[in-house]
Amino acid sequence: MTKKEKRHFNILIIEDEQDILLLYKDYLLSKGHKIVATSTTANEIISEYDRILPDVAIIDYKLPNNTNGIDAAIQILDKYPTSSVLIVTAYETVRKEIANSPLFDNKRVEVLIKPLRLAQLESSIINIVNRK
Repeated sequence: MTKKEKRHFNILIIEDEQDILLLYKDYLLSKGHKIVATSTTANEIISEYDRILPDVAIIDYKLPNNTNGIDAAIQILDKYPTSSVLIVTAYETVRKEIANSPLFDNKRVEVLIKPLRLAQLESSIINIVNRK
């Protein structure tokens, strides 16, 4: 792949704030990525993931029904250990929690702290999917 060629990814977004969901979706679509599903709840994370098998899942940390992005990532990684997961949060402590948990050792999980630049979202997607 030459420098000008760019791989496009299938992306699952789990975000409960509609405005942020649409912002991420519109930006990533404009960059050529395929948003295969978007969700505003965490109720059916695994069934949605099973159906889509995305290259990467972008998950908001704070989700409804006492679910959070770490719980969602654990569900996904338990079933699909090589999955790529980006957790987006305003809480710096989430990054520390992920770093200190052996559940995430040698996994493709990254935490992005809000506010974030949309270009940072895309570069993190590329980096995490390409991580060995």
